[in-house]
Amino acid sequence: MSAIYIEVSAEVRYWEDATVNGLDDTDGELIPMKLGKNWVPVIRLEDGQIMSWPKGTTADVHYKVCDQGEYWLRDEEKRIAKWRGCYVPNDFLCHGSQGYGDYIIFKVDESGLIQGWKVPEVDPDEWE
Repeated sequence: MSAIYIEVSAEVRYWEDATVNGLDDTDGELIPMKLGKNWVPVIRLEDGQIMSWPKGTTADVHYKVCDQGEYWLRDEEKRIAKWRGCYVPNDFLCHGSQGYGDYIIFKVDESGLIQGWKVPEVDPDEWE
């Protein structure tokens, strides 16, 4: 499988569990990539770069998702596989702390890179 990105569509339960540029984001109005009730970043797998992240914006994300997310692997053009599970794929979306399948947890620097990113191993059996 030649995945380049993970595409996220996660219904966030508590937007206030993030800070953006050091400010509490009480209603999700500060976080980039919010679309309605969902957070929809696309992350490059080789380095943890969030695509189209606004330069100069930092974030500390600790979003509770609880079975309200969909996750796809993508190539340059399209989705190529969907996550089989109903839980958050920890190896892809938890960096710096354990999310136990319920949380997306990581820090984003001013260039849009996820701090402490480790390239996740893609197990084809976990994707359909």
